[in-house]
Amino acid sequence: MAESDSIMRELYIDAPPETVFAFFVDPDKLLQWKGMRCELDPRPGGVFRLEIDEANIVRGEYIAVESPRRLVLTWGWESGPPLPPGASMVTVVLTAQANGTLLRLVHTGLPPPFVVAHTTGWDHYLPRLVAAAESASG
Repeated sequence: MAESDSIMRELYIDAPPETVFAFFVDPDKLLQWKGMRCELDPRPGGVFRLEIDEANIVRGEYIAVESPRRLVLTWGWESGPPLPPGASMVTVVLTAQANGTLLRLVHTGLPPPFVVAHTTGWDHYLPRLVAAAESASG
């Protein structure tokens, strides 16, 4: 963790940035690695709503959508943990590297009681993203 209110993860994905970026903005692709239903409007001010399961629904909005390099969105919970929509921010930076992509995800603005749960969540879902993006690329 970079700070007490932040989570930072870097990982290499054997797929080009354009492929990886799509897994954050295309509903069919997002659901391949995270959640069961979603509503996405990937433009600044557009909705990001993801039903992880029946009880946990993420809601936020896209702040920056710079395909295929950078994505920023707010993050909170419509239902589930008591962290309201827009309470935290997720920034994803994709850098072309060798034949793939270096993904850097930073989740900031988390109150200390929520850092461990969100760390566990990202550590569970990011390997699923890697597998889905590499499968789509391969």
